[in-house]
Amino acid sequence: MTSLPRILGTLVVSPVFLVVATPPSPAAELVSPNGRITVTVAVKERLEPWPTGRRLYYTVARDGRTLVADSSLGLDLDGQAPLARDLVIEDEGWRSFDETWQTVVGKSRDVRDHGNELTLSLREAREPGRTLQVVFRAYDDGVAFRYVLPEQPGLEEFRLAGERSEFRFTGDHEAWAADYGSFASHQEAEFPKTTLSAMAPSAHVGLPLLVRAGEKAWVAITESSLRDWAGMYLGGTGAPGALVSRLSPRHDDPTVAVIGKTPHVSPWRVLMIGDDPGRLIESNIVLNLSEPLAIEDPSWITPGRSAWDRWWSGDWAPAADFEIGMNTATMKYFADLAAEMGWEYVLVDWTWYGPIEDFETGGVRDCTKPIAAVDVPEIVRYANDKGVKVLLWIFWTHMDQKMDEALALYERWGVSGIKVDFMARDDQWMVDWYQTLVRKAADHKLTVDFHGAYKPTGLRRAYPNLLTREGVLGNEYNKWSDRVTPEHKVTIPFTRMLAGPMDFTPGGFYHATPATFEARDSRPWVMGTRAAELAELVVYESELQVLCDSPDAYRTSPVGVEFLKEVPTTWDETRVLNGAVGEYVTIARRSGERWFLGSMTGTEGRTLEVPLGFLGGGEWTIRSWADAPDADAHPEKAVESRRTVGAGDTLTLKLAPAGGQAVILEPKDGP
Repeated sequence: MTSLPRILGTLVVSPVFLVVATPPSPAAELVSPNGRITVTVAVKERLEPWPTGRRLYYTVARDGRTLVADSSLGLDLDGQAPLARDLVIEDEGWRSFDETWQTVVGKSRDVRDHGNELTLSLREAREPGRTLQVVFRAYDDGVAFRYVLPEQPGLEEFRLAGERSEFRFTGDHEAWAADYGSFASHQEAEFPKTTLSAMAPSAHVGLPLLVRAGEKAWVAITESSLRDWAGMYLGGTGAPGALVSRLSPRHDDPTVAVIGKTPHVSPWRVLMIGDDPGRLIESNIVLNLSEPLAIEDPSWITPGRSAWDRWWSGDWAPAADFEIGMNTATMKYFADLAAEMGWEYVLVDWTWYGPIEDFETGGVRDCTKPIAAVDVPEIVRYANDKGVKVLLWIFWTHMDQKMDEALALYERWGVSGIKVDFMARDDQWMVDWYQTLVRKAADHKLTVDFHGAYKPTGLRRAYPNLLTREGVLGNEYNKWSDRVTPEHKVTIPFTRMLAGPMDFTPGGFYHATPATFEARDSRPWVMGTRAAELAELVVYESELQVLCDSPDAYRTSPVGVEFLKEVPTTWDETRVLNGAVGEYVTIARRSGERWFLGSMTGTEGRTLEVPLGFLGGGEWTIRSWADAPDADAHPEKAVESRRTVGAGDTLTLKLAPAGGQAVILEPKDGP
């Protein structure tokens, strides 16, 4: 039986999309459809010093166990008293909803949006009597809330100094957190294991934040539908287990975070909740809370894989009658690789319109004028003749200076997408800029890949031409650091990836063990085995997978190339089969009738048993790329095999240290 919203223990029938107004009450209770999650919202006398007076608090429980307790909500307005105290509930609105929609690209095709919603209308009991609404939603896989500032006398315009959204966990739990150290960053960092109490009030803890809140209780905090607002971070409050939101200040006026007019809504503050962290990977709550499709005909949007010149230095290229570098001949060389592999794209990266000397401002460059050595229309013609599309890299300030002109020009050239880089901010102005660029890119039928970017917040539902973004510590770091460790690679699926796609740039074909690895710009390595590098194409969600290595690397070391030719980047279904944060993970994703499986482990080798019941029935042909018996010493070695299995069988995965396995399963009679 589907659970319905409850007010003070009394069931209130709320059919799909029916809003039910109820008399105001001092407390209300919202229940998820399956009845396991309960959100209790109440106005109470203050429980801690900030600010005085009656305030709005919420509590989240699952299976009767409190996870987040008496967490206060409120807004700090510049030049005015906080909109948080001496509140009374004037009205309550209830709604239940249940619909299924389809993604254009993503980790699952059909998405069910099923939940219950409570809207509280509040007013200050003292002058000036300002009003505020707070909307709560309860899903089977989490809870979300957002602020609504209604249009009202005296608050036609507002300047928001900060937001006081608290997350008071019931204990000093383990957490996996990335502290970016600043509001201005590329959001590329590790997510080390820590505790909630270790997070200082001055911290810049990015989202998502993963918390182990108890046995069979995992919570991740993130945000969705970030529009015309500032990006959210977290800091400690000084109380054990308690965190509070911190908003990125505006770049042009650091005294405030948001400047706006009423009516105005905040992003959703999201608590993803599951029995284990794998359930959070499967969740679509971020997309369900986002704006629906805004492109009338998205049929032109093409997910896929791309060849990429920039990670590879080219100094060991085979003899050629051209100079390897940023020139038309080299771009054709990489287009040839994409055509050989059946990949959809080739990426023409930075310096095609001149070198970048200033990575803060971009310097003075014109992104509509290629250097003499690069003929973009000719590269497009050559690549298109081979069935390959072209992507162009642009520094964001150069795009900002000539956005309309540049996008129109790229469309005339026949370019299919853009990679925009070095924003390194998520203040309100930059958030709006992302929206504008993605919308205008769609008008010119261009896909987008953001680098130097903040985490995803669901914009890709409205604009699925936004195929991926960075905001992740990925393979490029192997050129100058030893930070991309096996443990890091099996932590980010449970942390950064919860927010959405990440452009990790997998596919390195020169391998080292953790003990023998050394960073090098020339002919860079990856830390881990060939099979693990293949598995990343399944484990890591990215509707655009940019394969990092060179034509030479793939042509001279072919083990696993067939997998790279076949693995898709968009999926009908995703299932996490096992995993432990920072230790190992196994994910299966379905495309049509075929399943692709990727499994990875940290520096500890392990054997995993994977029941194949998810296949449904019948006999299946399995093709596998597994670690060789001596892969712990020779990580470039992998073993290809083929056999028949049944849906009732169990697949044994033997993973070397820093190893993995990549698998294709298809019905025995073929798809």
